[in-house]
Amino acid sequence: MKINSIETLVRGQLAIVRIRTDDGVEGIGQTAPYEAGTSAHVLHSMVAPLFLGKDPWDVEALVDECLRVHYKFPSSFLHRALSGVDTALWDILGKVTGRPVSKLLGGHARTSVPVYASSMRRDITPEAEGERLQQAIAEQGFRAVKIRVGDAMGRDVDAAPGRTERIIKHTRQVLGDGVDLSADANGGFSVGRAIRVGRLLEDHGYFHFEEPCPFPEIELTAEVAAALDIPVSGGEQDISLPQFHRMISGRAVDIVQPDVGYIGGVSRARKVAVLAEAAGIPCTPHCANDSLLQVFTLHLAAAMPACTQYQEWSIEKTPWTQGVYEPMLRVVDGALEVPTAPGWGVELDPAFVRESQRTTSTL
Repeated sequence: MKINSIETLVRGQLAIVRIRTDDGVEGIGQTAPYEAGTSAHVLHSMVAPLFLGKDPWDVEALVDECLRVHYKFPSSFLHRALSGVDTALWDILGKVTGRPVSKLLGGHARTSVPVYASSMRRDITPEAEGERLQQAIAEQGFRAVKIRVGDAMGRDVDAAPGRTERIIKHTRQVLGDGVDLSADANGGFSVGRAIRVGRLLEDHGYFHFEEPCPFPEIELTAEVAAALDIPVSGGEQDISLPQFHRMISGRAVDIVQPDVGYIGGVSRARKVAVLAEAAGIPCTPHCANDSLLQVFTLHLAAAMPACTQYQEWSIEKTPWTQGVYEPMLRVVDGALEVPTAPGWGVELDPAFVRESQRTTSTL
């Protein structure tokens, strides 16, 4: 079995990848969302030539070789493009063997995966946020939620005056003590401000505190983690395995959060989960979009022993992520059932294929 063609299907902010082998097997994957056209261009110019004609069973070796060859270009776009090819190849391997990808990643460590309702919004009042989180809990049975505090990479500038303190207190008040709450700062705070916010989170019984300081400055995050009792998490933006090793071994975080789409695919994300397992800390992969990335992340979380906690589930329904694949994943009683169909267990929506701009690399 050899890789015969690699195709991208770009629609808006999404680039789906479709790979076919010489014996007719087809697998689907996806690059990380946003700037999809750029990711697709990088895929065809830098990634596809290194995979065409190769054996899909060598997926992890091929991923490593791609990054070795392009060592002068350790960019986010290279890893985003690589994730599309990697995830499509795992789908092929699952279909060839008749097994879900999660089984190929190590087997089912769990039969269902609990998820938390993850808000992506800061342009919302604490009162309105509380109402929609209550609705999500009522409709889908979430037992955990995450709110946004501060402002992304904002260096202590809040999204609205006093919003951080108000939303931390208000969300606990309206949701009560029966829901696990977490907060995400997206790198918005200095060390001192992060520690003060973290102590407020502790006072209100929050579950974890995500990315308190700018992500490249892991030494600052380590200071915050050392000062607080609440677990500090991070890693969603990182693409370097050595950086993850430093982050974990240096205890910069208490929970590590690789993103399948950012880091270069499932092959590399699962290596971070293994590092976390060896260090005795949880792995909660970042997954901020309701696209195929939710499917990939579910398979990863089902298989990896370190993925013991609630996994991320975006509650935002953006128009450009709709009508991509079927059957859609559904949260029931705050959890997702682990797929049992071959590969990812989903197929592309024919309407998405018709509406997409298609480019193909072949032997």
